[in-house]
Amino acid sequence: MLYIEILGNLPEMARDEVKAMLELGEGEIAGQDYLFLKVNATERAFPFLNRLGLAHEYGELLLEADSVDELLEKAKEVDWPIEGTFKVDTETMANCRHNVLDLPRKLGAIIHAQGFRVNLSRPDTLVRVYCGEKLYAGIRLHYFDPKDFEGRKAHHRPFFRPISLHPRISRALVNLTKAKRELLDPMMGAGGILIEAGLIGLKVYGVDIKPEMVEGARKNLLHYGVRDFELKLGDATRLEELFDKRFEAIATDPPYGTSATLAGRKREELYRAVLRSIYNVLKPGGRLAIAFPTNFDGKVEAEKLGFVTLGMYYQRVHKSLDRYFYVFEKGKR
Repeated sequence: MLYIEILGNLPEMARDEVKAMLELGEGEIAGQDYLFLKVNATERAFPFLNRLGLAHEYGELLLEADSVDELLEKAKEVDWPIEGTFKVDTETMANCRHNVLDLPRKLGAIIHAQGFRVNLSRPDTLVRVYCGEKLYAGIRLHYFDPKDFEGRKAHHRPFFRPISLHPRISRALVNLTKAKRELLDPMMGAGGILIEAGLIGLKVYGVDIKPEMVEGARKNLLHYGVRDFELKLGDATRLEELFDKRFEAIATDPPYGTSATLAGRKREELYRAVLRSIYNVLKPGGRLAIAFPTNFDGKVEAEKLGFVTLGMYYQRVHKSLDRYFYVFEKGKR
């Protein structure tokens, strides 16, 4: 059994990102306690879980309990898989209903009694205890360092525009498509989504109507070590003319601005035309992850074309922009 701690800013989207990766890794979510997910999966799922964007960490879940006393008693029977030194660290979630103030010391003493050495400053193994409706204890296996994502935010790139998705969200959109080999962003801008897709080993394809964006995205991809890409100058409403292939996965963040930033076209008309073009170049069973402002009903417009809605997630960006992230699937008929 594994555990995954997801982030709290878009929790439904984070959970569905985990679900998508577990479907690729032959696992499933077995339960949830606030931001703590219990997961049935084997090591086969690790390469997919390592891709996550909206997660804090994952690890091996060793025990759960309804009280501190029960957890400590169970801990005595656990064969702790600790390598080197260890430290006990407690995560008190917003729904924690247990007194865990002294729990790290008490649990640490039990583990220490089995012959393991404590190192509070630089432990080799981190024992994690989560407090929610229940108590959980396990061993951290993978930590998603926020510095990695922060280092790829727009202002750190060689070419940037100030309006850009956070890299964590870009990564989640890629994962929600369940892409295994390739991904297309037909309105790539500076290439933020393509960077995240390329870093997890996908071949990436990008399109933009502005030459400076195509060249800028190329600089950004190369800067982050992404080499397997194909970028084209073109119109996202005419993708069939740009590619003689169909794609397994598409993710994009269309512009939300005025007609001046939308190549002179009305926003709603552009969105409908882009959806239609995407539908035509997506393989049956393929997925699209896309963002639209809330005053455009992406669900209705996509379903008119034959898409099936798999998820929609609300985000308020600032007082003049709130949006939904959508995940659609093209029917296999």
